Amino acid sequence: MAVTARPAPDLNDIIADDWVARWLPASWGPYARLCRLDRPIGTWLTLLPCLAALVQASSGLPTLARLIIFSLGALLMRGVGCTINDICDRDIDQHVERTRFRPLTSGQITLKKALWFLFAQLVVCAVLLFFINPMSRWLAVALLPIVFIYPLCKRFTYWPQAVLGIAFNWGMLMAWSDVHNAVPLAAVAMWLGAVLWQIGYDTIYAYVDVRDDAQLGLHSTALRFGANGKTWVSGFYVGTIALWTWGGWSLDMHPAYYLGMAAIAVHLFWQLAKFDLKRPEQNFMLFRANLWTGALLVAAALAGTLL
Repeated sequence: MAVTARPAPDLNDIIADDWVARWLPASWGPYARLCRLDRPIGTWLTLLPCLAALVQASSGLPTLARLIIFSLGALLMRGVGCTINDICDRDIDQHVERTRFRPLTSGQITLKKALWFLFAQLVVCAVLLFFINPMSRWLAVALLPIVFIYPLCKRFTYWPQAVLGIAFNWGMLMAWSDVHNAVPLAAVAMWLGAVLWQIGYDTIYAYVDVRDDAQLGLHSTALRFGANGKTWVSGFYVGTIALWTWGGWSLDMHPAYYLGMAAIAVHLFWQLAKFDLKRPEQNFMLFRANLWTGALLVAAALAGTLL
């Protein structure tokens, strides 16, 4: 009896018949996809650690104004980063299964229009600077070179995930600086824990593209770790829990905070149990599952400060 092979999954990350296609004017669609409004997971993974830091820095619920400003900042800076990434990778994305239908590489939008869109996003980001304190403004300015450098890192280093982790979680440092005009060591530990967390889950994500990246001569932690990926990701996740636990202890969090850390540890262990180097579609799912890690971190911060 012949065995039917399981069809290879389509790893394209754009859903053709989503809310962008149904609700937005056709001319707006490429811009929405360029800044990833159609895929909010990246925004949540940027915002949730920042919200946790705001809660810890505020010793409870932050002000509504700060919630609005930092939420808009996460949305806009994620969009800026994605736009820069697609501009830099416009000649590469068409050769990668996951990214081949992105608007710039597929010709839905011109480079000139993408550059103008990037400029408009940066202008709106600049307006937000008027609503934060001077130290936080300087931190925001310091972030920009990192955001611009990240898309180029895959061309010369196996550690672009580390650069992305630094950039994605920068808002945690800004949250502390805006509330206290200082960034204590415990806050830095929380940020470093988030950086390790991101290196871990973005390495899982990088295994989705590992075949295409190798053929194109690009670099990633997935290519650096090879068959030892699960061991490396385990190390990053252990480091995350250790740094977040120490950070919470240094900030004198309520014991309920550590229940949150235990829940995060269980969730990350589940990810490691499901992580399969040879199943890119499953790794895609595990990447998105880190939304729960971020949500648990916010919940732990709330429990540690409000109780």
